[in-house]
Amino acid sequence: MTGAAGRPLRVAVLTESYLPYLSGVTVSTEALARGLGAAGHDVLLLAPRPAPGAEPGAAGASGPDPSLAWLPSFQVPGLAPAGYRVPWPLPSAALRKAAAFRPDVVHAQSPFVSGLMARRLARRVGAPLVFTHHTRFGDYRHYLGPLAAPGAALLGRYLLAYWSGCAAVVAPGSELAAEIRGRLGRRMRPVVRTIPTGVEVATIRTLPALDPRPLAGWPADALVVATLGRLAPEKSQELLLEAFARAAQREPRLRLLMIGGGPSEGSLRARAAASDLSARVHLTGQRPRPAALALLRGADLFAVASRTETQGLVLAEALAAGLPVVALDGPGVNDAVRNGIDGLVVAADPAGDRAARLARALERLAADPATRAAMAGAAFAGADRFSVEAAIGTMVELYRELLAGRR
Repeated sequence: MTGAAGRPLRVAVLTESYLPYLSGVTVSTEALARGLGAAGHDVLLLAPRPAPGAEPGAAGASGPDPSLAWLPSFQVPGLAPAGYRVPWPLPSAALRKAAAFRPDVVHAQSPFVSGLMARRLARRVGAPLVFTHHTRFGDYRHYLGPLAAPGAALLGRYLLAYWSGCAAVVAPGSELAAEIRGRLGRRMRPVVRTIPTGVEVATIRTLPALDPRPLAGWPADALVVATLGRLAPEKSQELLLEAFARAAQREPRLRLLMIGGGPSEGSLRARAAASDLSARVHLTGQRPRPAALALLRGADLFAVASRTETQGLVLAEALAAGLPVVALDGPGVNDAVRNGIDGLVVAADPAGDRAARLARALERLAADPATRAAMAGAAFAGADRFSVEAAIGTMVELYRELLAGRR
């Protein structure tokens, strides 16, 4: 159980949601499980069982299939998107299998049902509990309606208690890590470490580019700005549309490709049909991950206005695809984008001028092919810093550090 330096480790990974539902968390979980396996470690992944007839498939991470133990699951009625299954908080064969696995490390991907299961498992087998804080939960409180304020306060207290029971908390971005350290104050536990989610850099670099222009009915000389991710209020795609509308008035070749689906898709399609954007914006709807990344490779620029990220995984993917980035400053952005080198980071304040500043950044790169080319080259060449191999190596160092401390 001590995890002597150099020997393969047994790692149990527990997640609240998993494939075939696509999200940043499910992609990150697959990358962790397969990446650990590729590095020679033994992984048991406990995940909510997909809906009857559905197969988990893969999101594109390389490495061997992890050993899977399915947790009994259900679809949350009304609140969660279709296909998003969560585990029942019940004893199960999967948990018995995890205890028999005798993991050296238990790694939770959520602080909720599966996170509590992970905590009990870690205590039962005497293993350190590591938790990756993937989501800024407070940024989703608008889904709670009138319960938003009390719900956020209760959640904050719950998270503080959960972090305090972990041996280590991993934050994908440095700003989130600093926030967690600030909340924990002088508590002796846990270790807080910044470890970005790894990206399949080599795979993205070698994906055949899929030209979006014929798909959208755009001219061959269109300059395509892509954005990728879930279409939802917290991602601020409405702001991006407003910025793009301003930029397109000055740069008529600009087109916007919105890759993804989500609850805001209907309202975004309605806005895209307005006269100032008509025929300039194409929404693809939800696409399989390889197809989404291939479309990304076929674009010229990448833009994002979200300020609710922990790391900005899509920024790393865009840079690996060789796209210069225009991003509104926010959590995780400066960890990914090197301002003036592989993209432009736009100030978030004052808030009332965000659309205008984003528009000017898009106009600047649209009008300057030499700068676009230089930034594209820097993005492509510098993306190795996001690689899965680097992230897994750092994670394993943390595991071994915790195990050495226990000895």
